[in-house]
Amino acid sequence: MKVVFHDDFYQVYTMDPAAEEGRIEAVVEVIGPHVTLIPAQDASDADIEAVHTPRHIDYVKAHGLHPIASLAAGGAILAATIGLTEPCFALIRPPGHHASSNSSWGFCYYNNMAVALEHLRLSGMIQTAYVLDIDLHYGDGTVNILGKKDYVKIHNLGTEDRNAYMKEVEDEMEHCIADIIGISAGFDNHQQDWGGVLATEDYHEIGRLVRVAAERNDGGCFAVLEGGYNHKVLGHNVLALIQGMSME
Repeated sequence: MKVVFHDDFYQVYTMDPAAEEGRIEAVVEVIGPHVTLIPAQDASDADIEAVHTPRHIDYVKAHGLHPIASLAAGGAILAATIGLTEPCFALIRPPGHHASSNSSWGFCYYNNMAVALEHLRLSGMIQTAYVLDIDLHYGDGTVNILGKKDYVKIHNLGTEDRNAYMKEVEDEMEHCIADIIGISAGFDNHQQDWGGVLATEDYHEIGRLVRVAAERNDGGCFAVLEGGYNHKVLGHNVLALIQGMSME
């Protein structure tokens, strides 16, 4: 499976858990032998401006974070574009789902998922989209940007019961109708991470359910990295999701 990545994502660009040294290395070490790495490219100014206000973009630039945040957004665009024809994962950072149109928090700066889906829509590549946010935290930024747009449905998982969580994903995928399904892939709900809910094999099943739904719809699917902070398990969880999406 193709994974969008860039060596610049190894950078420690801020002092927060998403930017911590060793986090991306831990993922690449595990998934490297199983995937094909595709180089990320910067998002265009137009792609970012389609989602974020000039005031917010100026804020990100003033903090010296525009280059890395733009590269992450561009990586999401490339993964979504590839995802139209084959499953794809964007191994990117900073994460994005707490970035709203005019503000951001939670280690996020630009909303990678929103930038990617708006790029596909405005380019005429999709008419409908679905976002499955499996991060521990509610993706408020994605809802702020895309929540009132008719072409996309967003579902944030919130239960703390493992069985109920997986049943909710199954039910959502059974009824999902969209040209593309995007997973906001946070892994901080793992049993050995902040949330303490999901097992590694659950991410494989989530990936499989998304792939099955995408094939039923004659559509595509992709995922972008959000949270996940235990370096010992993060790579294995990412690999599980990738293999599920690949139907391996």
